[in-house]
Amino acid sequence: MASIARKNLLEDIPRFLVAQAGIMFAVTLVTVQTGLFRGFLKSTALVLDKSKADIWVSSEEMVYFELTPPLPLELLFLARQVDGVDLAEPLLLPSGQWHEPGGNIAPLRLIGFDPGGELFAPWNVLEGSTSELQKPYTIIVDRSQLDALNLDSVGQSGEINSLPARVVGITEGTQSIASSVFVFTSLETANTYATTRISTSVDCTVRPGGDVQCTNVYRKKNNTSTEENSPPPPPRPLTRSDTMTHILIRAQADRDLQKLKQNLENALPGTVAYTREEIAQRTRDYWQKRTGIGFVLGFGAGLGVVVGIAIVGQILYSSVSDHLKEFGTLKAMGASDWTLYRVIIEQALWMAVLGYVPGLVLCLGLSKWAASAMGIVILITPTTAAGVLGLTVTMCVGSGFFAIQKVTRVDPAIVFKA
Repeated sequence: MASIARKNLLEDIPRFLVAQAGIMFAVTLVTVQTGLFRGFLKSTALVLDKSKADIWVSSEEMVYFELTPPLPLELLFLARQVDGVDLAEPLLLPSGQWHEPGGNIAPLRLIGFDPGGELFAPWNVLEGSTSELQKPYTIIVDRSQLDALNLDSVGQSGEINSLPARVVGITEGTQSIASSVFVFTSLETANTYATTRISTSVDCTVRPGGDVQCTNVYRKKNNTSTEENSPPPPPRPLTRSDTMTHILIRAQADRDLQKLKQNLENALPGTVAYTREEIAQRTRDYWQKRTGIGFVLGFGAGLGVVVGIAIVGQILYSSVSDHLKEFGTLKAMGASDWTLYRVIIEQALWMAVLGYVPGLVLCLGLSKWAASAMGIVILITPTTAAGVLGLTVTMCVGSGFFAIQKVTRVDPAIVFKA
């Protein structure tokens, strides 16, 4: 009976290829939509997942790791005195504004960390070195964001909040889909950018003949003075009067993290302590449940499954309908309903496998291109691939059962009709 299933598929090669293209499209649609949803959630917590901190200490008013009130730097020194803390380092996440020489601007999310620290550093560094961030006004950016900043390579420069910024490194796969452009820099440089703002004014002069010429004048403002056209001050070390966004904690060996969390919250007023997994899940939950982005991507993944079922069902039902005379012949020869079931199920399985393999290969290629060129993560794990295979088989076999209803009711006399 297996040969009958294969003959039904291969009898008309062009029709077979069109049918398989439809199934491949359904597989691609389901895989990409599901991968985009999972990749989106993963990308929102990349900074958290890649850190080496056991515990993150944040403000008790934190919404997710980027949206949180600042903490006084004084708490860092208190955290280092808590029993069970092996290492504590600050992390600073202010916003910024990029100005490139052509005049275009772009929003930034500065990620200030200690380049000599142990609990956080940029990962997947393709060019340059993290140690270069020890120099003032140096930054590292993701390759997918170079176009957004109108940059091409290491060594190029622009301005952040009217202060110079020189690219000393390029990473890959470090950008969140949901965030502004991530810019990695040292704590001191990030703090200087954060405390420097831009003010503009218009200077107008009357030219000979009565014409008025006006130009925009950019002035830099810091905490103490206003300067115009002066060299940038060197970044200053952070002091106890400064602020930070999070405290990264490494626990001593064999310490109970839940107990250490409680000790940190008791010692640091106005804070909440999370394990790395807890704060990452809180961030993903925010984007999935409290924003329209999570809903849209989740809806798209569900819609992809529905569309896939419709496509496969139509293809298989049409295939069975085109071979009703053959099935009528089998019934006239005394074939049981189970024999007909086997033929259709076998046909459905062949269609599922032959449509799944090229569809998955196409999705893997799209995933690699999107990650390197656009910084968009289409997450296709072995579990996802196995799940899509199971779903494809279910769609095909399930659609086959609808077609079976038509076959079991076929009149053998159809064989003798014109």
